Amino acid sequence: MSADAKTLQAMLTLLANAGITPDDLQAAASQADSGAVSTVPTVAQFVPQVAEVTSPTTRRTYGTYWKLMVAMIGTLGLDQVKPIDIARVAATARDKSVQRRNGRGGVGAQENAISAMRVIFRHAVANKLVGESPALAVPKPRRKKSTRRGLSDDEVFQVWEVVASGGDDPELDALLLRFFLETGARRGGALGLRLRDVNTDRQQVRLFEKGDTQRWQPISATLLDALLAHAHHRGARDPDESVFRYRAKAGVAVGRPLTRRRLNTLADRIQEKLPWAGELGVSPHWFRHTAVTAIERIAGYAVARAFAGHTAENGEATNTYIKAQETEVAQAVQTMTGESHPLARQAEPDGRRT
Repeated sequence: MSADAKTLQAMLTLLANAGITPDDLQAAASQADSGAVSTVPTVAQFVPQVAEVTSPTTRRTYGTYWKLMVAMIGTLGLDQVKPIDIARVAATARDKSVQRRNGRGGVGAQENAISAMRVIFRHAVANKLVGESPALAVPKPRRKKSTRRGLSDDEVFQVWEVVASGGDDPELDALLLRFFLETGARRGGALGLRLRDVNTDRQQVRLFEKGDTQRWQPISATLLDALLAHAHHRGARDPDESVFRYRAKAGVAVGRPLTRRRLNTLADRIQEKLPWAGELGVSPHWFRHTAVTAIERIAGYAVARAFAGHTAENGEATNTYIKAQETEVAQAVQTMTGESHPLARQAEPDGRRT
């Protein structure tokens, strides 16, 4: 074999090992000849642009998965990403997810990763950077049945004893527990609650939660007073300041706003002190289940659905016709707490309701 032939063979072997085919070389040559330069941004270039125009809630929910997406396929142009790339990122998110006692094998993380990448490519399609979303071609995993449920009265009592008698700030923890058990709020509802979101006249709190939703939830006068007293004693004065706060440190007038870390610590302590809670993986979301279940037992499905802030129809046409009114939710909260509420409907002597 001549020297030129040996050189050519070595080059072909090198290209083959790099996964470059003759067709790839021809396409690259054609592009160079035409002077065409791709204007489609890479994943790493486009993700920050999407993050900039999405809400804080969306960024908080999907930020971790966007970082993973950039780390794994960030150098690819948006038009180069294939469904298999989406599947690989989602599988990695599943494998890296924190495994908890009541976990479901990382299915939630895998599902969230796919949702996060669908958001990116929805913007890419809308901006005509790609023709279709490769993320839509990757199905979300089937959800496993949740083990969460409402707690029994005895279980709530045990949790209350642990929360109110231990830790470095039982006052804060007890108020959080009361808040979750009475409002059925998600974590975001507590973390995002500001002084301006407490309406004393209508005896309600405004909850900002998943999907950038917000709703006004009736609460008892006892809880309302406790929330305002807590915020005041810990230095909150401005309407935009958070209600739930840590104790102020020495020499500081205002305590820091509550963070998710506190809720995680609270769950860890409950699970450590109560073996059954540890086995089940009881967390603040269990208190939401408890509250919604209590309202359903009192007032039925439609009122419980409104109380929980659920809006998805799930293909059930009946849900379109059974939307509960604000007064009905207040009536149910009144029954649950044993305290009168200004928005509750009161029965007239002849049985009608005002």
